[in-house]
Amino acid sequence: MTSAPRLPLECEGETATSIPRHLRYTWDHEWLVVDEGNATVGITAFAARALGDVVNLRLPEVGTWVEAGESCGQIESLTGVSGLYAPASGRVLEVNTALADDPGAVNAAPYTGGWLFRLRVENIAGALTPDAYAAHCAHTQGDRR
Repeated sequence: MTSAPRLPLECEGETATSIPRHLRYTWDHEWLVVDEGNATVGITAFAARALGDVVNLRLPEVGTWVEAGESCGQIESLTGVSGLYAPASGRVLEVNTALADDPGAVNAAPYTGGWLFRLRVENIAGALTPDAYAAHCAHTQGDRR
């Protein structure tokens, strides 16, 4: 297993000034950062707050192919089960095995220790810029700036 990727510090809310600027986002509230063709994937703080306490995760298996925009897992919280969607197409290289013992890390540190999986990127389609994602969040829940 490789070491955890270097990711940005947490943000308190998803506004244009607090969304990590070097990440890309999806309409479904996943984030990704690409480094040398490998992407680290997680869910945003916005999604983590909306889900509530995460209690279980079903992540894609290492070696499987995921397709951008397609379901690749599930996130179970105290309030229900939500789909996990691949923000890019590629082969899964690694999953965050620490989440098996501590799924709440997704809530506590969605941009650091709560990352979900890494993949070798073949195609990124439709990733949102931080500004576009901030506008999406503002439209979805009302801007809390």
